[in-house]
Amino acid sequence: MKKEKRIKKDEKVLQAFIKIYCEQKHQKTGGVPKSNALCPACYDLLSYALKRNELCPLDPKPRCKKCHVHCYKPEMRERIKEVMKFSGQYYLRRGRVDWVYKYFF
Repeated sequence: MKKEKRIKKDEKVLQAFIKIYCEQKHQKTGGVPKSNALCPACYDLLSYALKRNELCPLDPKPRCKKCHVHCYKPEMRERIKEVMKFSGQYYLRRGRVDWVYKYFF
């Protein structure tokens, strides 16, 4: 029961962070995002991350950066690190400390 709650929370964070990253890095045209849909690269990253999250063998699951297993492929790990860093800074620069705090603590 607790594992499903953690997976749902992680899923919300991944979706929100990847959406912001895609809007700002891949879809920005004149300051307005083209659509709500993710580009193919970001969609693939989200699908991969959600699958890895669901299949995590550890219970309770540690934060990925502190994990000793590293179930992500090295290139996907670098991509998700870039997304999380960019999106976290994006929210913080816009005064959304409450949002970041809500999802990580």
